[in-house]
Amino acid sequence: MHLRKGLTALGGAAIIGVLAVAHHTGMIDIPAPEESPSEASGDSSPETALDQLDELLIQDEHEDGYDRSLFPHWDSGVEGTCTTRQVVLKHQGEDVQTDDDCQPVSGTWTSTYDNETFTDPGEVDIDHLVALGEAWRSGAHAWTTQERQQFANDLDSPQLWAVSASSNRSKGDADPADWMPPNQDVHCEYVTAWIEVKHTWDLTVDPDEEQALHQTLQKC
Repeated sequence: MHLRKGLTALGGAAIIGVLAVAHHTGMIDIPAPEESPSEASGDSSPETALDQLDELLIQDEHEDGYDRSLFPHWDSGVEGTCTTRQVVLKHQGEDVQTDDDCQPVSGTWTSTYDNETFTDPGEVDIDHLVALGEAWRSGAHAWTTQERQQFANDLDSPQLWAVSASSNRSKGDADPADWMPPNQDVHCEYVTAWIEVKHTWDLTVDPDEEQALHQTLQKC
């Protein structure tokens, strides 16, 4: 079980107490907040992604019961007063200016999926790389609501991408066996990030998905 999921079972006060003791005794270092906590691409190389892919359980998907409301998303107060969406817009755009409510009012955003560029943040979607429906079918159906909320607002893995609305709609909740970004130059980055997210969250892959990921990585 990942540390994130282990701590989920504790209450907020208990988590603070555990971290404080661990930090005081030198068991862990608690880093200062990163300046850019939401970058679209992950840190995995194709070689690391292959190793991570081999560790994922290959399993048919769980098809029943998905509802988007089971994944509370766009938390507030994530970075100051910012929501999750606003944090992604701040850090994945260029020359972004925000108002007193942390809402971007100017900047430039380039959609990695299709190289479309926007100056209106209202025209930019924040895509869950591993879509919430895909996560549900791959294991999130067994999670608590709190775990699903953490997943839907995950700024630590390459799960959230600022992209064009058209590419986000085209993708839907498809996995790489059924949809890849129109921008072929980003395919390696896309699948390594996809695998990193699934590996981080102990999600499964179905047989067609696993084959598509392998085939793409072999070209990287």
